[in-house]
Amino acid sequence: MRQPSTICTTNQWTTEITFKMNSEVSGYVWKEEEEEGEEEESMNPTEVKMSQIVMPCHSNHRQELSVGQLLKWIDSTACLSAERHAGSPCITASMDDINFEHTISVGMVVNIKAKVNRAFNTSMEVGIQVSCEDLFYDRHWRVCHAYATFVTQRTSNGQKVPLKPIIPRTQREQIEYSVAAERRRVRMVHDEIIKDLLFHSSIQQGDNSEVGNAVAAVKTKVESVELVLPPHANHQENTFGGQIMAWMVNVATIAASRLCQDHPILRTIDMFTFRGPSQIGDRVLLRAIVNNAFKNSMEVGVRAEAYQGEGPNRHINSAFMTFEVLDDHGKPCTLPHIRPEPLEGERRFQEAIARKKIRLDRKYIISRTQGEVPLSVPWEPRNQVYLSYNNVSALKMLAAQNNWCLNSEKDQVRLYTLERKSVLSFRVESEVNIPAHRAFCLLAELRNRPSWDTHYQKCELIHWVDEDDFLYRVVTPSVHPGAAGSLTSVNQGEGVLQDFILLASKRKPCSSGDPYVIALRSVSLPTHPPTDAYNRGEVLCAGFTILESKNDMSLISYYNKASPEVFPYISTDIAGLSSSFYHTFCSCSQYLTKNRLQFNSQEERSTSFDSLTS
Repeated sequence: MRQPSTICTTNQWTTEITFKMNSEVSGYVWKEEEEEGEEEESMNPTEVKMSQIVMPCHSNHRQELSVGQLLKWIDSTACLSAERHAGSPCITASMDDINFEHTISVGMVVNIKAKVNRAFNTSMEVGIQVSCEDLFYDRHWRVCHAYATFVTQRTSNGQKVPLKPIIPRTQREQIEYSVAAERRRVRMVHDEIIKDLLFHSSIQQGDNSEVGNAVAAVKTKVESVELVLPPHANHQENTFGGQIMAWMVNVATIAASRLCQDHPILRTIDMFTFRGPSQIGDRVLLRAIVNNAFKNSMEVGVRAEAYQGEGPNRHINSAFMTFEVLDDHGKPCTLPHIRPEPLEGERRFQEAIARKKIRLDRKYIISRTQGEVPLSVPWEPRNQVYLSYNNVSALKMLAAQNNWCLNSEKDQVRLYTLERKSVLSFRVESEVNIPAHRAFCLLAELRNRPSWDTHYQKCELIHWVDEDDFLYRVVTPSVHPGAAGSLTSVNQGEGVLQDFILLASKRKPCSSGDPYVIALRSVSLPTHPPTDAYNRGEVLCAGFTILESKNDMSLISYYNKASPEVFPYISTDIAGLSSSFYHTFCSCSQYLTKNRLQFNSQEERSTSFDSLTS
């Protein structure tokens, strides 16, 4: 998956399967990632590997691996990994978004590796990596990284099977373990995102009445029935999840072909969510229709229902797939417009626009690179979920790095640094005599930070997004060249002050052993543009993690991936010329201890952050 060095996130909410256009470039990327993790390779007990050679029977009419077959292989490998951890039969609950950018030809070998990233109470996330091997040229390259959620099959009396926790063994596993909680959070609000966008945003109405070549959506309808036979079932005699996904891809491709009258190529699939099982003997009714056609792409909606005999239909799955048609030069063709059916068709038409906007927002957020200016992504309600996800994920990934170097220590306040790919990050940490939940409430209220942090001259709450996300404007001292060419902060009035527009995202622990998280990153707001009175700075990734320790103590760590605007405030500490980090952290500790003593009753200790900021 393409990850920006500045945001440093595995997005999770998205799962991106990338078939690289250039195998030589892909091979370099794959080799580089293996070298970085070479020192920490260890056999994960949940890891399952599968290798398949692409035969003509696995291919489509273009002699390329069919998407349906690839989904079957991915799902079966992931299921085996889930069952290895659970020790009991497992069922596919969902498969995250998938993005297809290229194809795999007949004769190539597909290597699939799956392992459980994290187990929650009764569900687990399985991470899947797929690499492609060209036997004739002895080349290997990464082609996919996917995430699937599995649940254990209920016992005979209907009880869910609790899962034992996963213990990460390597840095990479620790990162996946930490960010899995954030991906799970986004999955749970997946359906609400579309509803909120349609409710709060003014999506332009599509008017195809004036378009002469508009095709009636009803002409693209496809309805197909499949009988579930033993070869279609898994070892639990339920219909194999990968088989259902393959059937859905098949009918969606037919619907897309009816609009374009050509052979379409599947580019993206929105999250598959399995709503219920089906068994051998079921009839699976599959319906597909083109919801909307954009200039070079179209969205097809697919619905799968299962029934037996005269029984009622059971909705078991829905998905939305995006197709393109390429010309002889590999360029996307212009597609005809679609004329939706009244009522339900118009609803699907508008929802397709909303999903496209979300995909574009998500790609924009995760594709920022360090060389781009500005680094800040515009904040708006429709990209709130993904900005919040990336904000928290970036901090968790930074905290999970295991090659921090101790730079200096004074009275058990430690300053660490981390240099990685020309990016310098620092961490300051110490134990404080305060319960973790209380420290979390106090530090999450940024408006109090000027009282203990001299780098915060002013902090105002711009917008209360929800209970977990807030937008602030922070004013900091100006900086100027100091002795020996170093940069040092100066008092207000001696230079132009800096200001930052920050998104603050806070998270409570997902399970025992997880830290409290307060993540900060810069965003841009139309209502607060840069002005001549201030130098607009940008924070790439910063924030606190707060971990409960013994005797009501907390290990508090502050992280910052140093941007040019932030580095001057810490440069002399890193160089060993001052210890301002120590004084700042002591001031923070005093602030926390003072407020702990002030609110020492059990009732006040459980006061929520909402009441503190109301």
